[in-house]
Amino acid sequence: MWATSKASRREVVSWAMFDFANQAYTLLIITVIYGDLFTRIIVGDGGGDYRLGNLLWSTALALSYLGVVATAPWCGAVMDYAAAKKRFLFISYITTVAATAALYWVEPGYIVLGFVLIVISNYAYSMGEAFIAGFLPDIAGPSEMGRVSGLGWSLGYIGGLCATLFTVLILGEVSEENFDRIRWVGPFAAVFFLLCAIPTFLWLRERGRPRPLPSGCGYARLGFGRVAQTLRNLKQLRELALFLVSLLLATSGLVIVIAYAFIYGAQVIGWDEHVRMVMFITTQVAAAAGAIGFGLIQDRLGAKRTYMVTLLMWIAAILMIWGTPGVTEGVNRLLGLAWEAQYVFLFAGCLAGLALGSCQSAGRTIVGLFAPDGRAGEFFGFWGLATRLAGAIGLVAVGGLQILLGLQGAILLCAGLFIGAFVVALRVDEQRGRVQRNTLVE
Repeated sequence: MWATSKASRREVVSWAMFDFANQAYTLLIITVIYGDLFTRIIVGDGGGDYRLGNLLWSTALALSYLGVVATAPWCGAVMDYAAAKKRFLFISYITTVAATAALYWVEPGYIVLGFVLIVISNYAYSMGEAFIAGFLPDIAGPSEMGRVSGLGWSLGYIGGLCATLFTVLILGEVSEENFDRIRWVGPFAAVFFLLCAIPTFLWLRERGRPRPLPSGCGYARLGFGRVAQTLRNLKQLRELALFLVSLLLATSGLVIVIAYAFIYGAQVIGWDEHVRMVMFITTQVAAAAGAIGFGLIQDRLGAKRTYMVTLLMWIAAILMIWGTPGVTEGVNRLLGLAWEAQYVFLFAGCLAGLALGSCQSAGRTIVGLFAPDGRAGEFFGFWGLATRLAGAIGLVAVGGLQILLGLQGAILLCAGLFIGAFVVALRVDEQRGRVQRNTLVE
């Protein structure tokens, strides 16, 4: 089922295993464990709302994303020309592993060290995400990208589920009393990523052939020149450029949710530890199902239509997340019930999970469909630029808004971002984008 016209089943699965491996970092460090640990224990400004910790967390992630914005297209252009995708991927992988393992040495009050390690590890992780995506057009044809991309995201959520269940069950809760155990989350995430990504480097093939450098031109100059050439020719790739704007808006919302979902549950919903675990399992299973299900559908329905459906799902999910406390209180008053907001919140988490996997998969597929032959690394570098610039913008904005409005009010920013992404996507013509990709073929 997973073999394609371009690659064997083993190679496709080995490509997807990188998603399986790196989700340990996303979930354990960014979403579930370390974000909460950093804001409440490492910074620990207290006062009940942890606004300083939240702001520092947003700033660290935003700085790492700005690093991706500055370097991803250049790296993509160089690795396309030098046929060095696997080398660039390996460097990002080792850097992520090393910086994540070093989080063990961040103790309460070691704010600067924790801040720097998050910037480095998240930068390297984000670059690796763009590098691995650059292989998608190499291993799948246009009518196969949806299911292959969906397989990657689906395995990613399964990997994240396995890693996080182990962490929560063995290392325990995020608390000052349990710090000596929970601090091992960094080394565990690093080892999980290190071991599970090995199949990628064993069986994923580098298909390009390195080309000689032009006389008197080094790789630095070459990379900047190729990126500049692409920017000059963006008018010929209007549909891709337009889609990247939509993706920037959507990803701003996604990054906020990923970075703050479990912080929101702890600070706004006030959930118990067992509900936190149920929410995690619910969202991961829903995300895996959404990625694989919509991945199979989008090859028939069309990647753009699938993407737009997922945006509508996100708008509904954000409104449910924001409205959970008020809705719970209103229903209890009207019907004389005693529902707890933390259980109502699970319904919002299920919808968000379905939208999460499917939206990310569809977005990656569209870039793969629109990327010119021989320049996939560069154009997935632009994909990385758009998604990480989105992350920087979204996190800085929500970090500032939560200072003024609190986290519950600030989360409404996500709904506005997804609405904007939907409006822009209405103007994208998928068939025209597939034709325009031939204008820069090498």
